[in-house]
Amino acid sequence: MQKTYDGETLVVKNLNLEIARGEFLTMLGPSGSGKTSSLMMLAGFEVPTGGQIFLDGRSIDRVPPHVRNIGMVFQNYALFPHMTVEENLAFPLKVRKLGASEIQARIKRTLDMVRLSAYSKRRPGQLSGGQQQRVALARALVFDPKLVLMDEPLGALDKQLREHMQLEIKHIHQELGVTVVYVTHDQSEALTMSDRIAVFNDGVIQQLAAPAELYEQPQNAFVAQFIGENNRLRGKVVAMNGKTCTVEIPGAGNVQALAVNAEAIGQPTVLSLRPERVKLNPAPGSLPNVFSARVEELIYLGDHVRTRISVCGNDDFIVKLPNSAGVPQIKPGAAITVGWETQDCRALDASNASEISPP
Repeated sequence: MQKTYDGETLVVKNLNLEIARGEFLTMLGPSGSGKTSSLMMLAGFEVPTGGQIFLDGRSIDRVPPHVRNIGMVFQNYALFPHMTVEENLAFPLKVRKLGASEIQARIKRTLDMVRLSAYSKRRPGQLSGGQQQRVALARALVFDPKLVLMDEPLGALDKQLREHMQLEIKHIHQELGVTVVYVTHDQSEALTMSDRIAVFNDGVIQQLAAPAELYEQPQNAFVAQFIGENNRLRGKVVAMNGKTCTVEIPGAGNVQALAVNAEAIGQPTVLSLRPERVKLNPAPGSLPNVFSARVEELIYLGDHVRTRISVCGNDDFIVKLPNSAGVPQIKPGAAITVGWETQDCRALDASNASEISPP
């Protein structure tokens, strides 16, 4: 599937994606990456420039949005302000010409599910943001759609409520088994809620995998940098040894790493290393990669201490230390050593690394 708005630039490039029945799939990426355009084509609000869309094996390219049997939840709720909660839920059921008793039964069941039965006679303006979002979710579910699309639905909520709603939506999905396609630019939200995540950049899915696989096994430098916090070291492959390789870091020495996208000696590469995988002052000989470093900054974050160090030519290298009795008492300016295992360090293609900035 492809999409262009000006006839020249493709905002979605050759998208080929199959979503399983009952799956919670998240489209994740920065602004302009193509994720929302893909969702709008699924909903029928945008027409694909090329390709086809199938739902349950049937092409829906020529099917208008209101008869695709797809529920939609927007960031701004899109509730009818002059209608009560009950009337908002009744609207899609009346459009489908259901009987009065069936409408009331479905409204009651759905409001019970989102815990809003006591608010059925209120209008949206009399509800909190979280309650309005529950109503929007209930309206998308009340007619038993084959597919529910959610476009940044929690973006307007504060952090605590947002995190609560993430779990609530996830639990409702598990209870109903409905298929959900969810769009967000929030990495932690995607990791929390999804069965699989499609990471978009420049109109292309960079990697499609389960949350743990995306985080632990990123396949390129963009995914490694976009999903969670990530340290990067630039170097050149100087030796290959099956699934591992040796990478020379200018002025620092050699690093042993997994050869994920490193295939040839002499190839430039970017090493990816998660902050929580780095050990502080490891015992001599306990790790294959050990380097001298200097502490630049300590930031207390409650459950852990975020430590910025200078190592291997990188002054912004991050180490996350659990906040426990075993955390060493170090101070800015202290000379330390740091180390990590070979399998925790991934040698990735450096071709687009210069274009990557932290999310």
